[in-house]
Amino acid sequence: MLIRKNVVVPAILMTFLLGLAYTGSLTTGVQTVFTASLVAAGELFSIFLIIAVMSALLQGLESIGANKQMIQPIGKVMINGPISYLIIALVTYMISLFFWPTPAVPLVGALLLPVAIRAGLPPLAGAAAIVLAGQGMALSSDYMIQIAPMLSATAAGVDVQAVADQALILSLITGITALLFAYLFFRRQIKPKDDHHLEKWMKGRQQEAKEVIVTWKSKLFAILVPLCFFIVVSYMLYTAFFTDLALEGGAGAALVGGLALLLLLLTSFVYQPKNVFDSVSDHLVDGFLFAFRAMGPVIPIAGFFFLGSSDFSSSILQTDTSPAFLFELVTAGQHFIPESGGWTAFGILLIGMVTGLDGSGFSGLPLTGALAGALGPVSGIDPVTLAAIGQMGAIWVGGGTLIAWSSLVAVAGVSKVPAQEIVRVCFIPVMIGLLLSTLFALWFF
Repeated sequence: MLIRKNVVVPAILMTFLLGLAYTGSLTTGVQTVFTASLVAAGELFSIFLIIAVMSALLQGLESIGANKQMIQPIGKVMINGPISYLIIALVTYMISLFFWPTPAVPLVGALLLPVAIRAGLPPLAGAAAIVLAGQGMALSSDYMIQIAPMLSATAAGVDVQAVADQALILSLITGITALLFAYLFFRRQIKPKDDHHLEKWMKGRQQEAKEVIVTWKSKLFAILVPLCFFIVVSYMLYTAFFTDLALEGGAGAALVGGLALLLLLLTSFVYQPKNVFDSVSDHLVDGFLFAFRAMGPVIPIAGFFFLGSSDFSSSILQTDTSPAFLFELVTAGQHFIPESGGWTAFGILLIGMVTGLDGSGFSGLPLTGALAGALGPVSGIDPVTLAAIGQMGAIWVGGGTLIAWSSLVAVAGVSKVPAQEIVRVCFIPVMIGLLLSTLFALWFF
């Protein structure tokens, strides 16, 4: 990770060596490579499914022009640089919560960023707002789709919703802090509204958007889809805070995913009833392709870390015993671990940040989650809190805010700003945000 290489190959090799060393059988060692990925795939398939469904819905909305209709009214209130910065951050955050930052980037970049630049916001400031709100704040909590909390909680052996709730709070503290400090950095660079800013930025930029005829149906779904998701969010918040029927585990993701499928079906049926069978299928296929491109490398990595947990090791090794390699390692080195909870919390944060150096914020979550479960009793800190802290470190770094070889490249592309420049301006704000959120977790959780 430190030399910016993909960790899939080391994970596969070490899975083989661990299986060989534990069983003493070459055949079992070879089988372990496959069974580890198979077990991980079984545990993580719900994650792939929700990503595929949400991506399919976004493509369905894009095919009828409803995605642009959802965004355009917001551009009318972007009258100056500061307001534009705030709106870009808010819109990116909301879209990324439901669709993940990757599909949100081209949508916000194509529709809102030009308006913001014309209003006087520097392109670099707009790119930073997209990165911090999407790849950072929204993705690090992943509160709606709950892929990240599921990975962390599964490895830690704790409740998914508990991790999601704490991660949401920590992500907001980190994100708001980072956005504020980044704005202070750009404040003097914001200029008065002028069409010349946009002309300068657009110079040499090729426009490649496919024109979609907007009809009353497009406008209908531009209203219906956000309204439906708003109702779902309101229901989830209501059950969480005012009733004993809070959605637990993957129930929240299932509700969002089921709604997305129904909306995709309704969108295709209303817009093109004669092609509904083919269009829905095509969108789902494209959604699954995106899901496996985004999450495919996580499977062998998760399989290796699952091998260190007693919950999965027997299935992977095909033995009657359930060794807990990771927990035993922590136990063996317990006398080296400071008893101070603060050292443990910041250690988990640092480990999470290191795992994110490979450009995949999610690949390190099985490790930080497993360490949280093992170190929690030793440090006296709730494993849920440690898992949430580790999740912050892994995703804020690997998700695409502090390294240029991650999905941050997509933001650099739509904003015409070098990726290294985005990393440079985000580094200090993000580090301050992570420091404050970790201290908050130690004091209040």
